[in-house]
Amino acid sequence: MAIEIKVPTVGESISEVTLVKWLKENGAYADRDEVIAELESEKATFEINAEQAGAISHVAKEGDTLAIGDLVCTIDTAAVKPAEAAPVKKEEVPVVPVQKAAPQPVAAEVKATPVAAAIIADKHVDSKKIVPSGSNGKIVKQDVLEALNTPGRKPGAPLFSRNDRPEKMSNLRKTVSRRLVEAKNTTAMLTTFNEVDMSAIMDIRKKYKDQFKEHHGVNLGFMSFFTKACCYALQAYPSVNAYIDGDQIIFHDYCDVSIAVSAPKGLVVPVIRNAESLSMAEIELAVVDLANKAKNNKLTIEEMTGGTFTITNGGIFGSMMSTPIINIPQSAILGMHNIVERPMAVNGQVVIKPMMYVALSYDHRIIDGRESVGFLVMVKQLLENPALLLFGKDPVSALLEL
Repeated sequence: MAIEIKVPTVGESISEVTLVKWLKENGAYADRDEVIAELESEKATFEINAEQAGAISHVAKEGDTLAIGDLVCTIDTAAVKPAEAAPVKKEEVPVVPVQKAAPQPVAAEVKATPVAAAIIADKHVDSKKIVPSGSNGKIVKQDVLEALNTPGRKPGAPLFSRNDRPEKMSNLRKTVSRRLVEAKNTTAMLTTFNEVDMSAIMDIRKKYKDQFKEHHGVNLGFMSFFTKACCYALQAYPSVNAYIDGDQIIFHDYCDVSIAVSAPKGLVVPVIRNAESLSMAEIELAVVDLANKAKNNKLTIEEMTGGTFTITNGGIFGSMMSTPIINIPQSAILGMHNIVERPMAVNGQVVIKPMMYVALSYDHRIIDGRESVGFLVMVKQLLENPALLLFGKDPVSALLEL
């Protein structure tokens, strides 16, 4: 008896998916609930399992675009599972006397002619980046000279190549493209900048990172500080945590913070729910968990849906400054950047400080300049005085209820 495996319903707004990869070859036997293929929607990658044990017969091919309910494959449940190879008993293995091989001369680490080897040593050229053209893969003088004349060129790549390689856009990349253009065309987007002295946070991380890792089982990163600071600022400036729905403004009494993560198939923004109620360690654990899922394409649609505010960190790629694009329907996004030591004026003296530029892109239809600047200044103050993160303001002011 053959059963049909069809594309399951994966979300209200998703009508089609792409078959990314078969994990079971055509004709292979699969056990019940074994993963047989990976599908990709416009929001996430997910797996389909064998509903019954049997032999798989492919209907769709890798790269095919399938509608919800389309047939992916059939499973012949009457197929007999192949017998596993019996382990070979030790006594059944014939013992073959090992003859000592004659000693062989040790091959040189680099196969090169004497002249080529001399140039490599003199110019400190990485031999792995040289394409050999001599007999038996030997590097000759001309190979070394060519490597010196064309530094940075990929070994073996043809010179002055003009090849074009068309590649089909993934559903995720299509969605990212569409949403970015939609954000630019439908919001009154503006960006305000500030800079943060990261000295205090870096001192805390240096002093407590080992103790924090030992106690909580996770590294103390920058994201927990920024998330905490943003949550306090979002509650102080609720319009930054709101969005427009028709002729209404929807305010949130909670902070679901989206964290932009670079995944193998594109940018994804998984959500940390109720970040305002989490501790530093809980935020770091959530970031690590979501980042690992993103890298392994294991994020669920629920983990990527929603979010009231987004934080993106271009600094990990070396970005010094940028104007991040709003993650609609949200109204604002905070951009973190590279930490660079710069000369700063402190009490009339020039002092070297680790500084970071921060950028807040916001929808001017709902967030005024006073609110956007006030939000970013509050984030700056909280980051430069991390003790304030305990109450969201000065401890003495909190004590006096001022």
